[in-house]
Amino acid sequence: MMAGFMSLFGGRRDSKQAARDAIVSLRQQLQMIEKKEDHLQKKIDEEIRVAKLNVVSNKAAATQALRRKKQSETDMERLGGQRLQLEQQINTLEAANLNLETMQVMKKASDALAHIHGNMKMDDVDFTMARIEEQRNIANEIAEAISAPTDQLEDDALKEELAQMEQEQLDERLAGAEHVPTHIPTHIPSGAREAPKRTAVEDDEAAQLKELQAALTM
Repeated sequence: MMAGFMSLFGGRRDSKQAARDAIVSLRQQLQMIEKKEDHLQKKIDEEIRVAKLNVVSNKAAATQALRRKKQSETDMERLGGQRLQLEQQINTLEAANLNLETMQVMKKASDALAHIHGNMKMDDVDFTMARIEEQRNIANEIAEAISAPTDQLEDDALKEELAQMEQEQLDERLAGAEHVPTHIPTHIPSGAREAPKRTAVEDDEAAQLKELQAALTM
């Protein structure tokens, strides 16, 4: 159908414009037929009026009026068939024009997609996605490192400070142990009978401190 109309309008014109021109011509012809139908309907009504007016007084005139009415009705039927054909052609052309416009839009979209995909390769897509995944993993590692609790660092600092304090206390005790007498005097003053026991206890503490120091320095 479209090929016929394109050949009718020269075949080289814009197909959409050719379809529009054909639709306009068909609608103009349809309007002409509708006007002709209105004229025939008026003639039919007039012949009916004449036939009724002469049916009693002038049967010949009434008969002629009915014959003219019949001819007008035949012309009306013929025009009705033509009008139906024109309406069908208009509907067909409008549908074909819509299909053509739809196909042209779809072709433009297809060309745009082909242009976009023409600059893309699956290897490039895979490489890009791999880089995105790699950078996402790096970002997650950085976020975990930044948000990691500092309790371990604080515990290490506390342990170091505690060890230093312990060493200071040990040094103080060892310094005090160096002044403890290493022998018991033969003369025990009055009121100092408990001194030997106290000296033995201090010697024992000094020995324990030395053992502790040796164990800590191992």
